[in-house]
Amino acid sequence: TSPFVWLRTRFYYLLIRLYFDQEFSIEEFTRGAKQAFSVVSKLLSQRKLDLLEELVSAEVLQVLKEKISLLPDSHRDALAADIDAIMYTAEGDVRIYYDDDGRKFVSILMCFWYLNGANLPDEVPGEAKVFQIVFGDENTKEKKHLLTANYEFQREFTEGAKPDWTITRIEHPRLLE
Repeated sequence: TSPFVWLRTRFYYLLIRLYFDQEFSIEEFTRGAKQAFSVVSKLLSQRKLDLLEELVSAEVLQVLKEKISLLPDSHRDALAADIDAIMYTAEGDVRIYYDDDGRKFVSILMCFWYLNGANLPDEVPGEAKVFQIVFGDENTKEKKHLLTANYEFQREFTEGAKPDWTITRIEHPRLLE
């Protein structure tokens, strides 16, 4: 991340604490985002989309229903991210905005890198190479893929709104396109 982006996101976190939620902590948010990512990605891979209604926006859920039904099993299996298999997490874009009705929102984009043992081909659609990591010795080789996913979390901070974060964007590049 560039120093400018890092400084900008820290400034937004300060604004969130000052004007929206005095208890906000990016560390705590990141822990919760990792748990949500793991749960949602597993439900996607199992095609249990009805269980996502409280976690994912209605618009995203509708798009997911169309895309999941078209995925080959290997790509669907590769969506699942065990929380212990998340290798790296980074915050992306942070936005604070108001809609036309004066409601206040905060959106935080989270980027995840995770290991998955799905049986993916060496080349996946989009002409991108998937990183492969081999664990073990010659007799017990286990091949894993290092995959990425981007999830955007949104929360409404208008007085009286539910204090829940909702996933408003799900991207699994090269898998869920």
